[in-house]
Amino acid sequence: MRLTTRSLALTIACLGLSSILVRPALAQGDPQVGVWKLNVAKSKYTPGPVPKSGTTKIEAAGAGVKVTVDQALPDGTARHFEFTANYDGKDSPVIGNPDADTVARTRVNANTVQTVNKKGGKVTTTQTSEVSADGKTRTVTTKGVNASGEKVNNVAVYDKQ
Repeated sequence: MRLTTRSLALTIACLGLSSILVRPALAQGDPQVGVWKLNVAKSKYTPGPVPKSGTTKIEAAGAGVKVTVDQALPDGTARHFEFTANYDGKDSPVIGNPDADTVARTRVNANTVQTVNKKGGKVTTTQTSEVSADGKTRTVTTKGVNASGEKVNNVAVYDKQ
């Protein structure tokens, strides 16, 4: 079969359009995306205490996500931090997190993402975020050391809103 310049141009245009149309559909299919509310009763923080409340909003953003975290800490102060990162394992800046100034995210499988947090180039904590098969629960396990030098071993359970 002989392709003319016109049919070749049409084929290239269709392929380009299909990649644009497919990309948002894949991002919306990411089970991490959504608004997640901390289930304080099911969460365990070492060292404690568990925040009074917390909400994490995860939005599709290009080849990755934008993550916005809002927490009410036990002493009544509010904590807000956010970042935008691809699932490529490369460092991305974090704004507002006292335990990290960069994050690097990789997808482990369809429902699981690993996030490596760093402060001053040094790994502080590693988080594994796993969404349940039914998509209703997200469990984030955090291990490492916080900004105060204390060992961290947290299991935060979130319910999808």
